[in-house]
Amino acid sequence: MSRDDAALARKVAETAGDILMTLRDSGLLEGKALGAAGDAVANAFILAVLREARPEDAILSEEEAAEPARLANARAWIVDPLDGTREYSEGRADWAVHVALAVDGHATAGAVALPAQAQTICTAGCTSPGQGGDRIRMVVSRSRPAAEALKVAAALGAELIPMGSAGAKAMAVVRGEADIYLHSGGQYEWDSCAPVAVAQAAGLHVSRIDGSKLVYNCADPYLPDLLICRADLSERIFAVLRAPA
Repeated sequence: MSRDDAALARKVAETAGDILMTLRDSGLLEGKALGAAGDAVANAFILAVLREARPEDAILSEEEAAEPARLANARAWIVDPLDGTREYSEGRADWAVHVALAVDGHATAGAVALPAQAQTICTAGCTSPGQGGDRIRMVVSRSRPAAEALKVAAALGAELIPMGSAGAKAMAVVRGEADIYLHSGGQYEWDSCAPVAVAQAAGLHVSRIDGSKLVYNCADPYLPDLLICRADLSERIFAVLRAPA
């Protein structure tokens, strides 16, 4: 099989997305049962392909117990087989499949599939979204917008766009449908690795909300905050975040 990691990530994410769409469209399951089945079937497929295609690489998946041995491997695939299980089970379109490769802790190659939107965005060939319109747009959680995000939105006069999964929010910025995705409510490495890899490839700013780098394949996969935005907005956002309450 080809050693093109970005192409592999794209094909795996896209095919897992097709499997998830077929399962949902079958009508055989619904609600929580559909979400649980989707998590399981997508995870089994992704892991089987990656283990066959890259047997020497480590894998960290949301749906599997983390193997301590992965920490000694410079190359680790970090995957979220179904990002936005609730949105998927509700028949919505704002869910995703994340497949990414971290090398020496850095998100280097990856793909985010948006199966219900018939699109997969990959680090290979990803282009800049441009400058956007007159008013800044910020994607936020449908149910629990982060306090820091609301503070930034108020200071910058940003329009809030409620949306589901982390992957869907990040890809809205990559596609130029939004300008900022700021999250501080708690995430894990699999929630952000693929979106970060793609956003970086598109020339966007990516960091933690204190400006520090995002590091992957750590002993504790908890990575609670994230900023993806147009590069020209990053300093304005940090100025707001640093300002006293």
